[in-house]
Amino acid sequence: MNKSYTTIIIDDEAPAREGLKNLLKEFPKTFHIIDSAQNGMEAQGKIERLKPDIIFLDIEMPECTGFELLEKLTTIPIVVFCTAYDQFSLEAFETNSIDYLVKPVKLERIEKTVKKLKSFERGVSSEQIVNLLKEVANKKEIKKMTSITVKKNDKLIFIKLNEVSFFEADKSYTTVHSELNDYLSTEPISALEHKLPDNFLRIHRGIIINKDYVNDIQKYFNSRYIITLNDKMKTSVTSGRSYNEIIKAWVNV
Repeated sequence: MNKSYTTIIIDDEAPAREGLKNLLKEFPKTFHIIDSAQNGMEAQGKIERLKPDIIFLDIEMPECTGFELLEKLTTIPIVVFCTAYDQFSLEAFETNSIDYLVKPVKLERIEKTVKKLKSFERGVSSEQIVNLLKEVANKKEIKKMTSITVKKNDKLIFIKLNEVSFFEADKSYTTVHSELNDYLSTEPISALEHKLPDNFLRIHRGIIINKDYVNDIQKYFNSRYIITLNDKMKTSVTSGRSYNEIIKAWVNV
């Protein structure tokens, strides 16, 4: 007898949530969809309250990525990641508690997930999964990215990363601050974070700095830092409290 898994779909894009919901409805004996969420904060509350057997989780969500959501949970259900970025397509996701789908999701790939569910284990600890995700993040495929493409009017402009002082979230878009000008990228900052080389560091949920542009760092209240950049504007940016340990590890303080 097939087990029916209570299911929550988490994605910041409504068409993606609806599309996946329609695909999962093709397997009514396997997936019982009990809810959906459009961001990490909403998802956290629903997961803790409804305790689903399985979640379909978008990785690249603004403000709180799929990885960051899992780190906040006390109990993690079976996870099926959904993402458009194939640099996350790693064997580590194909474990006994995690699976991985590439957008646009195809029906035949969900059929594979259904078959794999029979071998998935319950009771895998949150710590095990979080450690796995950190391992994946450390091994993620980088990082041949040397420039970023932005659109201006009808032209595509290639900006060299060594000319970018910092990235700044602008709703669902990202402002690219370069030596010559500021540009708007359609990629959310959470997606860029996973693609940028190691000289870029996220110091706030809405800011990624180029460490090569840092002039000085000062301690600020509430476990934050003021970082002054050596760009043409001598920009000062303030870190977020939750990034305190990341910054301390970087500057060895």
